[in-house]
Amino acid sequence: MSLADNECVPCRGGVPPVEPAKAQELLRQLEQGWTFNAQGHLEREYAFKNFAEALEFVNKVGAIAEEQGHHPDLHLAWGKCKVEIWTHKIQGLTESDFFFAAKADRVYSSNG
Repeated sequence: MSLADNECVPCRGGVPPVEPAKAQELLRQLEQGWTFNAQGHLEREYAFKNFAEALEFVNKVGAIAEEQGHHPDLHLAWGKCKVEIWTHKIQGLTESDFFFAAKADRVYSSNG
């Protein structure tokens, strides 16, 4: 089963973030390009041919975010979109953050 096949579990707070070793293990299961930024959030920048393609990606990822109840920060610009993911309630990463990252990768891959 791919990480993208998992459902995101809404965090209500009070749970610890994933351990660093587990986070590294999950990161290795994602497509190349994902990193941990200075705040410890998952981050990837996707490239597109133009603004319209980037916007289409943002809209598709946004629809998944609403469906999953898991909302990344999406930074849209001409020809690119940076996706930044973390669980706001705990100010850290949960497994669901990695599931969502894999879902974003699936959207990107499906666009050819």
